[in-house]
This record gives sequence, C-alpha cells and structure tokens, in this order.
Amino acid sequence: MRSTLTFVTVLILSRFTPLQAAEPDGPIDIGSRRELFVDGYLIESLRDARRQLHHPAPQNVAIVHDAPWEGAGSAYHSVIRDGDLYRLYYRGSALGVENGRLKVGGQVYCYAESRDGITFTKPELGLHEYHGSKQNNIILTGLGTHNFAPFLDTRADCPAESRYKALAGTAEEGGLFAFQSADGVHWSLMQQNPVLTEGAFDSQNLAFWDATAGVYRAYFRTFTEGVTTGKVWKPGGYRAIRTATSRDFRRWENEADLTYEDSPVEHLYTNQVAPYFRAPHVLIGFPTRYIERGWSDSMRALPELEFREQRAAAHLRYGTALTEGLLMASRNGVHFERWNEAFLPPGPERPETWLYGHQYIAWHAVETKSALPGAANELSLYASEGSWHGKGNSLRRYTLRLDGFVSVRAPWKGGEVVTRPLRFEGSRLLINFATSAAGGLRVELQDADSKPIPGFTLADCSEHFGDSIKRAVTWKHGPDVSRLAGQPVRVRFVLRDADLYSLQFAGS
Repeated sequence: MRSTLTFVTVLILSRFTPLQAAEPDGPIDIGSRRELFVDGYLIESLRDARRQLHHPAPQNVAIVHDAPWEGAGSAYHSVIRDGDLYRLYYRGSALGVENGRLKVGGQVYCYAESRDGITFTKPELGLHEYHGSKQNNIILTGLGTHNFAPFLDTRADCPAESRYKALAGTAEEGGLFAFQSADGVHWSLMQQNPVLTEGAFDSQNLAFWDATAGVYRAYFRTFTEGVTTGKVWKPGGYRAIRTATSRDFRRWENEADLTYEDSPVEHLYTNQVAPYFRAPHVLIGFPTRYIERGWSDSMRALPELEFREQRAAAHLRYGTALTEGLLMASRNGVHFERWNEAFLPPGPERPETWLYGHQYIAWHAVETKSALPGAANELSLYASEGSWHGKGNSLRRYTLRLDGFVSVRAPWKGGEVVTRPLRFEGSRLLINFATSAAGGLRVELQDADSKPIPGFTLADCSEHFGDSIKRAVTWKHGPDVSRLAGQPVRVRFVLRDADLYSLQFAGS
C-alpha cells in the first residue's frame, strides 16, 4: 500500500522523533582529528551565530548515459577515488514512459572512469555480450544488477582478491549478496547465499569498512512498518533506512533502523552513507527525499508538462512525485543529525529537472581540483538529471569547498561559538574559514571552567581574515599551542561576517 506524505502528517509524526543524543561526559578527546560542524557535537554555545547549511554549485555534465545498454533509467551511481583514478559505477536501464505506458527494459551494471573527476569515459571492456557484441562497458549482468554498489575496502589485512567489495540484490532475488573483485572490474560472488535477507532492498544498498569502529557497516532499504513473507518484502508505512554491522562481510548483526535528532518521518530513497575521507570518524550521508505533491497549479507550471502528464498516466507518482538530496551526519552509525532543509534542491526550472528521479546524489563525495587557477581543491558531488523519457539521462557534477557542508556563520554585527571542553594533540590550531574583506575571526582558548588562558586570550589574537581551508591561528607569541596539549580546553571563536567550517589541532 502506497502512503502519501502530507505536510500535516509531517508535523504530527515529527512529535515522535527520538530525543537528542546524550552529551559527552567529560572532555572530548579529539587528538589531532579534523572536526567539522556538520553536527553539533562539539558546540557548547552559540551567541548571535548559527550553523549554516551550504549547497553544492552546479558544474558540468560528467557523463551522458546514451548507449543502447543504458537508457533513461540509468541510476544508482557510486564514485570511488582510487589513487589518481576516479571509478564510476552505475545501473544501465531502459526504464521509462512512452505514450502513458511504463516501459521496463533489462538491467546491467556499467563502469566508467576519469583521471580528473570532472568528465568520465566509458572503456570497452569486452566482458559481457549485449545484442551480439562485447564492445561495451558492462561489468555485471544477472543477479544484483538493480542496485550494485562497489566500495574500496581499506581494511589493513584485506585479501587482494577482495580489495573491492559490494552488496547487491533485491528481496525477490533473496536479499543482498556479497560480491568481491581484485581490480574493481571483474566480479564474483563471495558465497552463493545472500548475507542479508530481512529488508526491502529496492534501492541503492551499500556497505563499507568503518576503520574507526573496526567493523563493516551496511545501510539498506526498509519500510517503517514492513514485513517479510517468505522471500517477498511487503512494504508499509514509509521508505526508511536500516543498518547492520559485520566483522567478515558475510555474517551481519546489530540490525537497527536509523534514528534522527530532530527530523520528521519522511520517505527516504537512497542513503549514501560513508566515512568522510577528511574526517573518517564522522559518517556523512546524502539520502534522497521523495515526496508526492499531487496535481496543482504549481505542478503544472513545472518543466515539460506534456511529459509529466504522460508519466502520470502510467502512474500518478511518476508524474507528480519529486526528489531532492539531503544531508545527514552521525558519530555512531545509527543516530543521525539530518538537515530538514534540502542540501541539493531541484534548482532553477529547466528541462529534465523537477521530477521523480532528479537529484539522486551519487555515493561518495570526492576531492577534485578547482577550476580557478591557484585555488584550493574542492569536493565534487554528482547527481542524476533527466529520467523517464528519451534514449538516456545524465549525471551532473556539483562542487563544494572541502569540509564545506555546514559552517558556523556570524553576520557583520558579529557572533561567537564556544566548544565543549576538548583534549587535543599537536602544536597548532588549523581552521577552514572564509570572511568578507571587512569581516574577520579571532580565537580564544579557555580552561575547562571557561576562564581565558593567559597568552591565548581574545586580546592576544589578531583578527584573521581571508578564505582558506588551512590557516594556522596565531596569537601575540605565535601559533604554538603545544603546552596546552592533553589539557581540557574550550575554544572560543568570535566571528564577524565570517564562516567557520572545520578545526584541527595538528603538528608543525
């Protein structure tokens, strides 16, 4: 039974979301880790400042899925940076609508690659035959081709033959199966039986090695009130996300539905959870929000009404449902702080946008060079564009500054943020920040009782201004903070027309 989410329903259900996560007991030992403000874990107080969600900027089309074995239903992208090579995996599918009828074609999984993460090419792999020819980039046919999601296993003792792994499968196929590969192109099953069987799985289900926790984590589709009958999952309630852990990628345990800090119950399609590579103790996800809006004047005003009406003739939600990308973060893998505002909204109205299937963010944000000569590297994210009609669709690249998901933001009149007590290792405090020409930022180090530490007071710190992903904070005596290492300290930032994205205590 399909359930339609309404604004009233969201307000009612939001009253029953989980309570806030418990505050840490005692000083937080951050060592030399980079810490982001994508969640509120480190923050003790904000005054005349706020945490600000930032949005990726649209760039080029990274790849077009127009080959005969691809099509308008190409989806579920995963991007892996492997040294100097960017690997892209995606489903090729001719799913679409023609003349008010749903067209369902075969499904295959495809591979593309890039040396810069900006544009991708499709190598001729010669592995699988399609319509009498092996001149294609297909890496998988048959089992698992609905939602294959590879990852690079970073576990220290990972065998060479399973350097790449993946979970894939649907409830109708029996569940999620474990795959392995030595090179990311040639794949085989790790065992004949599925490794996870309780779930809906009709989404991009994924897994990865969490080095911080020392376990594999899986995230997969469930429903808030779903039940399993034999091998068939009967959905009910809302599309939701479930997780599990494993020591060996074969036996999974600790299954649990994700909980959220202060978010309504919503339909979430994908999850895209992974350790953030610059701060791997923080898990960041880009779930897709799915919402059925129905017909209205605004719906009819959206792009390509004729195509929308054709999709609605096949099924109302194909024409009047919308999707967009969200942002969420967790430190334990189960409880997440999810931003209720869209991270990647549909954007300006134009052809092949504002539709069901738009803005599905690919799994993993990766580091790429900036188009601005001399500028710092940035994050590239990728999202789907144009589905349901024609011979294919595409994947657009978006960019964001490194660590730039969320900042602590203060206006020109000024504001401040104070951290909880921290213990650190290192001799310098590095910040990722940006100000206007007239703005600035100053830093004060305090003891656990909130008393300024001599030599590190606000008066000792000259105002820092600029736009840098790695600036060492200096006081009158210089940047050295090593004599405070291991002691509980609070960090007070006073900002004026400025954004603070991350901090890190590090060596010289």
